Amino acid sequence: MSSTVDVDPALLKQLEEFRMAKRSSGSAAIIIKIDKRKLLMSVEESYDDTTLEELGDELPENSPRFIVLSYKLEHKDGRVSFPLVLVNWQPTTSPVDLSTLYASALSNFAVQADVGKVVDVRDGVEGFTKEFLDERLGAA
Repeated sequence: MSSTVDVDPALLKQLEEFRMAKRSSGSAAIIIKIDKRKLLMSVEESYDDTTLEELGDELPENSPRFIVLSYKLEHKDGRVSFPLVLVNWQPTTSPVDLSTLYASALSNFAVQADVGKVVDVRDGVEGFTKEFLDERLGAA
């Protein structure tokens, strides 16, 4: 299966290191953008020990992104885990051509990133909350 968008080898290496990192608090994230001219995915920014609110403030309001998120998930029974989640950031105000480009690359990237869950966020920062993610990940 091929995608019209390639993944930068440096991004794959960074994702592997990110996946293997030990975490004990907070959430960590890598924000990924697609260069429309080169049709290449690369890291836009990475964060360690951040909150969803801080991360949401850094995301563009009118442009899609992929976020690989190591999320601190507190289960109902008191356990804490750090699942690897791919957030498909697709604000409704994004241009159609960009939204289509990201949508076409999503499935292939989810496999290459080796994430446990894909979560779509379309409501902007207001929809990107702890409650939203906890519900999607089965902890709420």
